[in-house]
Amino acid sequence: MGALSETWFADGYIDFELKKYTLLAYLQDINRYFDQRKLYPQLADIIFHYNNLIAFRENKQFLQQQFPKRLSAINLEKLQLIFEQIIADDDLMQELESIIDYALGQMNDTIKEGTELYEFVEDKLRIAPVGLVPLETGEGYMFLCDGTYRDILVYNYRLTIFERHDEKFRGIHMTYLDTYQKDILHTCEYVKTLLLRRFTDLPNPAVYSVETRLVMPINETLLPIAKRSLVKFIAA
Repeated sequence: MGALSETWFADGYIDFELKKYTLLAYLQDINRYFDQRKLYPQLADIIFHYNNLIAFRENKQFLQQQFPKRLSAINLEKLQLIFEQIIADDDLMQELESIIDYALGQMNDTIKEGTELYEFVEDKLRIAPVGLVPLETGEGYMFLCDGTYRDILVYNYRLTIFERHDEKFRGIHMTYLDTYQKDILHTCEYVKTLLLRRFTDLPNPAVYSVETRLVMPINETLLPIAKRSLVKFIAA
């Protein structure tokens, strides 16, 4: 994927046509992945850049607090210096604001396309517990089955909680374990019994199946959406 730097809109020569060309080349690459029904990491990347532009435009004096954590201290210092240099030049600042306004509009259209696909896939997922759900659901297994009806993809999951700006967020860490052929013998319930024998360190795990009739790229689309959907399902 043709990547943008965190400070692409203010790097080097600040010229609207030049930055427009850089942006459109990036978005063309993003859209190529979306056309292949591949959402990640492209959707997360463009949302990151969109949020950067919003933060720079609306809260320039509070870069340290507003920018996403992906930016390092060096990036933040660089942006602060760029802004201090540009703010003294009205023409240059106007050019930068034109670049940002244009970029936000273009990125918004692409993000809308990606989120529509995300929501379509999310709506087609069916999540259900396999067997009884234990009191502790922080760690367990997720079974992922797509519309090919051939395989049960087995993942170990572990929920995490992290704090940012006095808010708590749930995350999930997932590790691929194995694939079982889905047939009359290998039902989700039977695969669960196999896992209990194989991984004795989790004697009473929570197990959830995530199924869909869709056939989509697993790692780029189904798995990332299944992970986020499972977090919401468990937290509900």
